[in-house]
Amino acid sequence: MRIRPLRSTPEAPLAPVAEPPTAMQAMVVDAPGAPDALRAASVPVPSPVLSELLVRVVAAGVNPIDAKTRGGAGVSGAIDAYPATPGYDFSGIVVKSPYESHPFPPGTEVFGMASFPRTGGSYAEYVVAPALSIARKPASLSHVEAAGVPLAALTAWGLVVETAHAHEGQRVLIHAGSGGVGHFAVQFAAYFGAHVTATASGRNASWLRELGASVVIDYTTTRFEDVVGEVDVVIDLVGNVGGDTGTRSLEVLRPGGLYVLVPTGSWPGYVDAAAEAGVRTTSYKVIPDGGALATIARLLDSGSVQVYIENVYELTDAADAHRAIETGHTRGKVVLRVSDG
Repeated sequence: MRIRPLRSTPEAPLAPVAEPPTAMQAMVVDAPGAPDALRAASVPVPSPVLSELLVRVVAAGVNPIDAKTRGGAGVSGAIDAYPATPGYDFSGIVVKSPYESHPFPPGTEVFGMASFPRTGGSYAEYVVAPALSIARKPASLSHVEAAGVPLAALTAWGLVVETAHAHEGQRVLIHAGSGGVGHFAVQFAAYFGAHVTATASGRNASWLRELGASVVIDYTTTRFEDVVGEVDVVIDLVGNVGGDTGTRSLEVLRPGGLYVLVPTGSWPGYVDAAAEAGVRTTSYKVIPDGGALATIARLLDSGSVQVYIENVYELTDAADAHRAIETGHTRGKVVLRVSDG
């Protein structure tokens, strides 16, 4: 029996892509320090190898891990040479692909995550990234909007879908529901049918209900354990830094429930405390999975999920973006505008 190949509608040809220059503008740090440690510099344009692509960056997302790393925590211990260009999230246009028939040929609009600190990060005019960490940019989103998605949405996807296995009837408590990861986690959990309770400041309550939270608890006026009841899963984006959010979270979990702690180093004793409370626990690290990112892109294009961008800064104002992130009170995402789309 002969198998006929599936017919597909040919895509419109992509516009020609100019050869990249040899040097580019980037924001770098010469050593760990305060936000002002970030400075503009001219650095060589990176060269892709093997399965990597070279992407011209239009916009770059800013994440708490970026600020922690710049300050000497985060992944700063893995930086093997300075000056270093930070940043994970990007949205832009492919300049070089591994081979001619690659699924992401030059001219393709993509978004994804860089491999910083193994390579230079996304606070630059060009970035190299593995093909498996990239997906086509959602057609309905601008590059600025798309740049706010990858790390936060992939973290939320891993927490809600792959770790908590969100489903109809499940009761999920999400701390810091209005942040970058949190606002995606609320939406994913609600999309898969879970009953979502989120903690946030009062100004974000109505917005989080629009995103799918059934209950929003203003952490500035109410102790969540007094009103939340028993839950199956706690996704903790706060931990015990500066308080006891993690410890109190164990009180509301059903026996055998799941406590997921996200901020690294925010509660060193969480494993023993969870075992004593009779609940399961795990930490989580983001997986830069282009396949999952492509699924998220479809949810974004369908309108089932949305990204909220609170502030957009120019690349050279990255220090101000870090100051905003470090307040811990940004709604949704902060993004750097790097170049014209």
